[in-house]
Amino acid sequence: MKKIIDVIIPAFNEEESIGLVLKDIPDGLTRQVVVANNNSSDRTAERAAEAGGVVVDQPEQGYGAACLMAVEKSLNSHPPPDILVFLDADYSDHPEEMPMLLEPILSGRAELVIGSRAIGNREKGSMMPQQVFGNWLATSLMKIMYGSKFTDLGPFRAITRRAYEEIGMVDRNFGWTVEMQVKALKKKINSVEVPVTYRKRRGVSKVSGTVKGSILAGYKIIYTIFKYA
Repeated sequence: MKKIIDVIIPAFNEEESIGLVLKDIPDGLTRQVVVANNNSSDRTAERAAEAGGVVVDQPEQGYGAACLMAVEKSLNSHPPPDILVFLDADYSDHPEEMPMLLEPILSGRAELVIGSRAIGNREKGSMMPQQVFGNWLATSLMKIMYGSKFTDLGPFRAITRRAYEEIGMVDRNFGWTVEMQVKALKKKINSVEVPVTYRKRRGVSKVSGTVKGSILAGYKIIYTIFKYA
């Protein structure tokens, strides 16, 4: 039986890129793309709707809050999805690589798949030095504390509905990605990584593009790793 796959995209002021992201999602692969308009002040919501996205508004600022809102919309659809795919709105990920990301789940080898930029093909300048260091530090701590083999906290990821519901996501901002991975490790959910391609984002990052954003994100990621130990 064909699996029902929904795509989740949190989006904050990404009018320039959101249409490109939706356009590159392979035809016929997914049921719907739910875009959480995260208090944008530009035309992100309009551009997403024009490109075929199902738009939900999340006025509470925060990556995790946007993801939670979009997932709620997806899970309340009938029937609920079998698989959720998470994708950023800035066009740094390659949506056309989604079949590769989904393969371990569809073949029954895993319930959580992380698209790793660390073992994939990363365009020069696509990640700021603080992002590279932060990923290394976070994954190193996860290896020491949880025996993890993760190499990245990449936003491009897929998870079964069953695993998502077992994990019980709660983080509403920068700790979202690492919370999912740490809880999957704690609950012994079968997880794998696949190499993905990563390019320079459209526009300026709201996190790594500012000193304050980088510090806040780094603190929350490290805090979350220790929180669930």
